[in-house]
Amino acid sequence: MDPNTFPTKGNLILAKNSLALSRQGFDLMDKKRNILIRELMDLIDQAKDIQSQIDTTFRSAYTALQKANMEMGISQVQEISRTVPVEESIEIKTRSVMGTEIPLVRAQSSSGEPAYAYYGTKASLDEARVAFEKVKELTIRLSMVENSAYRLAVNIKKTQKRANALKNITIPKYEALTKSISNALEEKEREEFTRLKVIKRMQSK
Repeated sequence: MDPNTFPTKGNLILAKNSLALSRQGFDLMDKKRNILIRELMDLIDQAKDIQSQIDTTFRSAYTALQKANMEMGISQVQEISRTVPVEESIEIKTRSVMGTEIPLVRAQSSSGEPAYAYYGTKASLDEARVAFEKVKELTIRLSMVENSAYRLAVNIKKTQKRANALKNITIPKYEALTKSISNALEEKEREEFTRLKVIKRMQSK
């Protein structure tokens, strides 16, 4: 038998302290979960908005690219596409939201100047380049937002499990223990009081 469950005043104090800590822990977990859910909902809204922008920009980019292919020829456009530099400016840092590390992704903005010469090209190619640059930036933002949302969702699930464990297991356990020890101590006090009354009555006789 666990000695901490014996009906003593010391164990009653320990049980009450554990119950208070468990309730405090549940309140903190509940607040943390609510904050994380608010963050997640905000990220979901951001992701929807960015995805909508990507869809619109992609359509514009492919329309301009098709026009460039027709005006300049597919082979020339492919040749020019090889001059586009590899993206190496992406930086990934993290920030903490209630203990959840979420990514901060940054990339250097394009200089605005194409890697190819304007001579011999058409305006449709410039339109396509600008649109695809925007798609790249939006995709970087979307990857950051979706990754952050995934990490928050995982942490919300963990926090929910801990909150449920405190609410359904730990708190009821210490409530029952506190009540049990309190009842046992009250019973002992009543027995002691009765015993003292009997002794006092016998002495007075």
